[in-house]
Amino acid sequence: MGRYIIRRVLQAIPLLFIISVVLFVLMQASGDPLATLGGRRPPRSEDRERLRRQLGLDQPVLVQYLYWLIGNDWVLIDVDGDGVGDQYGTRKGVLRGDFGNSLVTRQPAMQVIAERIPNTLLLMITSEIVIIVVSLFIGVYSAIKQYSLFDHIITALAFVTYSMPIFWIALMLMYIFAVNFRAWGLPYLPTVGMYEPAAGKTVAQVAWHMVLPVASISLISIASYSRYIRSNMLEVINSDYIRTARAKGLSERRILFVHALKNAALPLVTIIGMDLPLLLGGAVVTERIFAWPGMGRLFLDHLTRMDYPVLMGLLMLISVAVVVFQLLTDIVYTWLDPRIRYT
Repeated sequence: MGRYIIRRVLQAIPLLFIISVVLFVLMQASGDPLATLGGRRPPRSEDRERLRRQLGLDQPVLVQYLYWLIGNDWVLIDVDGDGVGDQYGTRKGVLRGDFGNSLVTRQPAMQVIAERIPNTLLLMITSEIVIIVVSLFIGVYSAIKQYSLFDHIITALAFVTYSMPIFWIALMLMYIFAVNFRAWGLPYLPTVGMYEPAAGKTVAQVAWHMVLPVASISLISIASYSRYIRSNMLEVINSDYIRTARAKGLSERRILFVHALKNAALPLVTIIGMDLPLLLGGAVVTERIFAWPGMGRLFLDHLTRMDYPVLMGLLMLISVAVVVFQLLTDIVYTWLDPRIRYT
């Protein structure tokens, strides 16, 4: 196992290098960051050319990539005309953990991202816990009660929910549990932000504001996860070793949750391992609709300003997370299924 992990880590290095090249080239072709650098009033043509030279944007893409990767001299630019140099560009390079300064906030890109990571993790980890717990209950119970009324109802609801786009679910939940509940005089759920400014950032406030975003993210995933669990459980509980366990007199609960579910969860581990890195990037649509100050909303806000350092930092963070979680998925596989060995 140790050799396998070392080999996977060594394989990830060139993979991340290729990903960084592709992302950098696509980002360079997606727009001009100087077009919105001056805010509502675009910079003059002579100022734009001066900034382009000072930021190194007049260089070939390969040269810009090398500057981004290994760093270049610290650039001081007087953008606002106050006589004080404003910090832009890269300092040490990405290889030493420096993604440069944000073109919008003028703060280090990783600092801007780090401020939003806790908010995204709070929302996404809560959503993933809800998804897994509810999906396991629904999937296992539907497999046990195959073709029952409950199974038919859950199957229909799963197909309907899975076919709905996330923005439609979010807006419908807002309309029902915020707009209509308020009109009916019932306790209604908040729709924007993490807390009410007057109440402050308390645990109760954050939890209350998380209800609708978590429900929006969870519904579609619960529909798909529960179907995977149901189909895998049906395949496993009809296996020979399950019949042997019943013949030995083991309790049905032990058979289901110790022997059957452990093997039925193998495909689910793969799906979770692929979903978790994407959750790190934040549910872009959900965070936008509910004004949740996370990484997904940060990406959209800085995408409109073509803030290369922040955007590349977010994308590379997600890329690294994909590699790490795929490795963790393989390790969990060996724990769930002792027949799997990596040599």
